[in-house]
Amino acid sequence: MGSAVSIQRVAKHFGRLQALAGVSLEIAEGEFFGLLGPNGAGKTTLISCLAGLVRPDSGRLSVLGADVAADYRAARRLLGVVPQELVFDPFFSVRETLRIQSGYFGLRNNDDWIDEILANLDLTSKAGTNMRRLSGGMKRRVLVAQALVHKPPVIVLDEPTAGVDVELRQGLWQFVQRLNREGHTVILTTHYLEEAEALCGRIAMLKEGRVVALDTTSNLLARFSRHALTVRLTAGGALPEALRGRATPSDGGWQFRLAGYHEVEPILAALREAGCTFDDLRLTQADLEDVFVGVMQGEGLGEGVGEGHGEVPARGAVP
Repeated sequence: MGSAVSIQRVAKHFGRLQALAGVSLEIAEGEFFGLLGPNGAGKTTLISCLAGLVRPDSGRLSVLGADVAADYRAARRLLGVVPQELVFDPFFSVRETLRIQSGYFGLRNNDDWIDEILANLDLTSKAGTNMRRLSGGMKRRVLVAQALVHKPPVIVLDEPTAGVDVELRQGLWQFVQRLNREGHTVILTTHYLEEAEALCGRIAMLKEGRVVALDTTSNLLARFSRHALTVRLTAGGALPEALRGRATPSDGGWQFRLAGYHEVEPILAALREAGCTFDDLRLTQADLEDVFVGVMQGEGLGEGVGEGHGEVPARGAVP
């Protein structure tokens, strides 16, 4: 499987601000790829460079082999971008907006596909409604529809579910996952880390314009495999002195960070010996939020995590 998106040593400054500091990524055809990072990490700047809206100071970007700078029209036709900002023309209805967007890509008589998009984004009842009369969530749905109207093989979703209700979020992901199964490459940025964990086979994390982690989602979770035991003692129960040094208050109880499952029994044994009884006991494992916080704090960066690991995985290697 070839490369859908190639980003090679891309750097960008805005005055004294270094937005991107030599980012390199290779994203395979058919991947569902996550691009994560805190505000100001450079995610939107990188997407803007990929879409040809911002010219990088150095480096090269291509979409399915089409160079974004040298062959902008071809690269842009292969790309569908859902921006963060709610940008819309207030003079047209939803259907007119999508027909106009189709025209930008030279498409006529595109109503069958427009109808399918409207149905999948629950916009059919709003097809004749003027854009300025839509709620913020509905406008965001139309942005998604606009990005998909020319059936781009590469879809970039920049915070697509920000401010969107749960029902639409579920419907949108079902539709996007279907497109991904049909061969579309999907690149997602989101602050909903549970979405990235559930959807993305591979994830890159950016910090201050640099890639600080890059691996499959499962490998990232394994590298930050922090299990925790949380206990809530029966009213009046006191934590034994020997355990207080390693416990932290959590949700009305105590949480113990574990290096592995082998630490569970000694803790429980110490609690039993002290005569403690429990109202609640939970054993949890790391999620992507733990990974994200750890990476942003500079923890656990080792082999397979960070720059220099941007190779395109085989299709079957992506979970």
